Amino acid sequence: MGSDWPERLVVDSHQLTVLRAVLAAVAPQEGCALLLGHPAGAGAGDQAAARLQLIWPCLNVWPQSEQRCERFAIDPREQLMAQKWGRQRGWQVLGTAHSHPSSPAIPSPTDCAWAFTPVLMLILGASGELRAWWIAELPGDSSALPAAREVALVPPALRPSAGGEDLGE
Repeated sequence: MGSDWPERLVVDSHQLTVLRAVLAAVAPQEGCALLLGHPAGAGAGDQAAARLQLIWPCLNVWPQSEQRCERFAIDPREQLMAQKWGRQRGWQVLGTAHSHPSSPAIPSPTDCAWAFTPVLMLILGASGELRAWWIAELPGDSSALPAAREVALVPPALRPSAGGEDLGE
């Protein structure tokens, strides 16, 4: 995935519903998932938008189970399976999603420090708010924590029906 940050993440309402359910299902622990799709600049259409195609639910495997309320880890084998499966469909792992059961939907310093940048990160906050972030290294400062920049969640563009029929009154 390139380092150019996406301005938007195209995601449909069904995917958002699935993502919220996956992340909230393990509360009070942090839920987690991988995000598969097309990065910004891939293919035709809106070059500034990444496109989410699939939510890949994951198990939080943080080694100290009592800390899973504030930390998450995804099994590397699961990441490799998702990557291989996605490649067969022309998709990439765009990033991760996780919940913050007791804090806002803002990347913590730990989230930024442990991110394999550049990467997309969706966070479900304690209030139920879901926000998307692009995490990337700051140019010219390798000692600083990666920076988080918010990405707008947008619905896909509606396409006219194939028949073009008028469903009016």
